[in-house]
Amino acid sequence: MAYTAADGPAIDERIVKFIEAASVLNFATSVKDAPYCASVYFAYEPTHHWFIFKSDPDTKHIEQALQNTAVAGTILPDKIDKLVVKGIQLTGKFIQPDSGTLDLAKSVYLKKYPIATIFRGDIWIVEVHKIKYTDNTPIIGKKILWER
Repeated sequence: MAYTAADGPAIDERIVKFIEAASVLNFATSVKDAPYCASVYFAYEPTHHWFIFKSDPDTKHIEQALQNTAVAGTILPDKIDKLVVKGIQLTGKFIQPDSGTLDLAKSVYLKKYPIATIFRGDIWIVEVHKIKYTDNTPIIGKKILWER
């Protein structure tokens, strides 16, 4: 069965289940051949395929993402099993929410991380364009691809 979204083709429910169980998005930016990586707590908004996170605007990853909105990333399980390779590789577009998207993004993020209200930072979005989900458990043992 697949998850149907208003913004793009259906996404396999195994991918959605994995994403919703995870907490940390590692994403990479690059400007003028200077790559940079950051790890952020994220929440998933399935209708638009958004990964939403909170970060200070003066950090290097935000500064770079505002200059070059093409980003890539990975998501691993919160608990690693060294015998099982499971995770997501993704590409997407970095978005600075506007008045039309900020309320939704903020509500999704704060629902998952209510404590985040006491920390500095702005809400940001990675709009996912491609996902490769790898799960080499004996029963599944495959890669699942999704593209907007």
